[in-house]
Amino acid sequence: MTTVNLEPSQGFRFSAGRGEVLILACGALAREIVALIELNHWHVFDLRCLPAKWHNTPDKLVPALRQAIREERPHYRTIAVAYGDCGTGGMLDVMLAEEGVERIGGPHCYAFFSGLSDFAGRLDDEATVFYLTDYLVRHFDRLVWQGLGLDRHPELLPDYFGNYSRLIYLAQTKDAALEKSARAAAAKLALAYDYRFTGYGELADFLAAHSAG
Repeated sequence: MTTVNLEPSQGFRFSAGRGEVLILACGALAREIVALIELNHWHVFDLRCLPAKWHNTPDKLVPALRQAIREERPHYRTIAVAYGDCGTGGMLDVMLAEEGVERIGGPHCYAFFSGLSDFAGRLDDEATVFYLTDYLVRHFDRLVWQGLGLDRHPELLPDYFGNYSRLIYLAQTKDAALEKSARAAAAKLALAYDYRFTGYGELADFLAAHSAG
């Protein structure tokens, strides 16, 4: 198995061996997808991740994914997409239908890590919850605290998080250091803290379904 780290504008590539099925995914899922591939010895997969920061520009995400699909299609028997809708307002699904490519179900990674039915069943009770995943815990300071400018303007905290009541850490792995960091993030945001272990959720099922091509 080989890993190639590309320039930030290009993302990340990983090859598990035979390179028959390409998973196009968000960079925020790279660690989890590689872990699942290695755990299950799925040699059929290659992985290409687009930069995680593109979540901030969903209008650019759809054309970027279309371009990646068209670049990669001649080289693979199957392409599958590991993205939620991610704020595209349904435009991602329209494009994928045009290109004949399947994606994992759900609006975002919180839903498919939790399980779509379970997440939907909690929506009413968790309308004021701010979620973190393993990736977001690792990069909380850069993506949230600094990304929102709270390091420079902490007085904006009530504007951004005044309508939230809790932070729930949806954990993919059981990692004491990450849980400690998640608790610290909740304290920093002045939110109550809760922990929920999800594992890899329906991401594992999605990859398993494509592991035979």
